[in-house]
Amino acid sequence: MAAADGEDARFRVDRVASSLRHSVTDSIRTAISVRRFQPGQRLIERELCDLTGVSRTLVREALRQLESEGLIAIQPHRGPVVRELTQSQANGVYDVRRELEGLAASLFAARADQKHRDALTEAFSRLKVALAEGDQIERLRAKNEFYEKLLQGTGNEALADTLKMLNARVTFLRATSLQASGRAQKSIEELERLMRALDARDIKGARAAAELHVANAAAAAVGQLLADSGKG
Repeated sequence: MAAADGEDARFRVDRVASSLRHSVTDSIRTAISVRRFQPGQRLIERELCDLTGVSRTLVREALRQLESEGLIAIQPHRGPVVRELTQSQANGVYDVRRELEGLAASLFAARADQKHRDALTEAFSRLKVALAEGDQIERLRAKNEFYEKLLQGTGNEALADTLKMLNARVTFLRATSLQASGRAQKSIEELERLMRALDARDIKGARAAAELHVANAAAAAVGQLLADSGKG
């Protein structure tokens, strides 16, 4: 396999990771989310092996997982292809996100212990740095980490599992919204409001802040999708 260089080196998989298959899937998912592969583009196994530095067996397992998540489709005579997310599908994902993340925020405010609160504060500090100074992948990973810490403090495994089912499309849309001009700074301001409510254990305020953040992210992501398709 050819060695990755330049920007593609970001997608190389750490072989000492606890779950190599998970890491490969996450790497390809991220590559799709940040438009390393465009909607409608065919995914060639050999190129994915070179990109991630792993075997075809692991790449095929990752592609099967991404197909189940709805991020790619297997087309006759073409193989795996990146699916295009429509405006209607994006709005549907955000409708669900708004309800579930609003619930997550309210549960965190009510239930999170100090360990979970400290972990979320640290993740938010890293997120602010990534949004201000990081590249697209650093921003996306920091945002995903923030939400992981938020969910861990809810004490509700079913809620976390439900949101994980949307993970591929949420990650794609999260990357899309952050491409919009000025969105990164607005995101920080909205999440600062959420953090204040969480720190104050303000259940209603936390839910409202989370729902507002998702609504604004939805507007940014859908606008960016329309711009990318030439309809904006």
